[in-house]
Amino acid sequence: MSRLGEGTTTPAQNGPVVVSVDAMGGDSGPAPVIGGLALAAKEYPDLRFVVSGDEAELGRLIAKRPILKDRCTIRHAEGVVTMDAKPSQVMRHGKGTSMWAAIEAVRDGEASVCVSCGNTGALMALSMVRLRKLKGVNRPAIACLWPSRNPQGFNVMLDVGADIRADSEDLLQYALMGASYARIGLGLEKPRVGLLNVGTEEHKGRAELKLAHDMIAEASKGNFDFTGYVEGRDIPSSDVDVIVTDGFTGNIALKTGEGIAGLIREFLSDAFNYSILSRFAALLALTSLRRLSKRIDPRRVNGGVFLGLNGTVVKSHGAADATGVAAALKLASQLGQANLPERLAARLASLDGAGHSGTKIGQRYGTQA
Repeated sequence: MSRLGEGTTTPAQNGPVVVSVDAMGGDSGPAPVIGGLALAAKEYPDLRFVVSGDEAELGRLIAKRPILKDRCTIRHAEGVVTMDAKPSQVMRHGKGTSMWAAIEAVRDGEASVCVSCGNTGALMALSMVRLRKLKGVNRPAIACLWPSRNPQGFNVMLDVGADIRADSEDLLQYALMGASYARIGLGLEKPRVGLLNVGTEEHKGRAELKLAHDMIAEASKGNFDFTGYVEGRDIPSSDVDVIVTDGFTGNIALKTGEGIAGLIREFLSDAFNYSILSRFAALLALTSLRRLSKRIDPRRVNGGVFLGLNGTVVKSHGAADATGVAAALKLASQLGQANLPERLAARLASLDGAGHSGTKIGQRYGTQA
């Protein structure tokens, strides 16, 4: 993946990046999280961590990793946000949890980015309350990197689960934020943005999609290339750089992609273990098989970015192992270097000043922000 900030002119953050980590929120507890810290620390020597959770348990795990010596500050937090916790309850009673502490470190300026494997709904709710939304943003979105045939190796898709609903105004803002993220993150001067639909024909799709289509086309002038409607098969294609959709559809697409990647790996393993000759063929193709396995490994692109907040939050998969957590931490490090919220806010403000804000376009088409 291109390092975030390449191909852009806005200066990145100087000095080491500090990442705030919710160590307790994952399905398997803090062990894979600390393992991920060690892997990320090896690749990024200047990376530092503020780790929130049970101090005694974290202290023991970190002590077993010499590479983390003097690079972790532990913030004790007794509470844990469980996967079945309701966001409303967490907002009222979550102050003593590791998730709350991790977000608070970003709010207080102690860290640049927060990473959590915990409950997505609770993480988004707390992030919105503690970090607040950027000016002009109705609903924040979760953006993920999707393996693609493009030269940069990835496409951006949003929303993939922040909110299951999205009206035309929301889809317009997702397009603006997604284009800015692709420009900052993938170094694309003029990203190509597509709106996910059940077909590319103009008469297909729900009413809000048709309205969003016209609104995005209007806002794209001089800012990004709008390719119109795209279908599910276009998500990994080289025909588009950013795919815009609602959180319900995006999350289903994301989980489907993860499942298919795992199925392909199993099918390949079964095929090459079928006979002696197939095992011999596997040895001959070992290098290519390893490249393919790496290319379709969901852990490699683990980490959804919350866009539209006054702070950067990366959501790691709850079942992520050390490799997956390390991928999310690497992404967090790159986002921290790129000063993503400040640059995204500046971009949205420039569009607003140019008369391309969602509110103005929405008023033109009879909608409200």
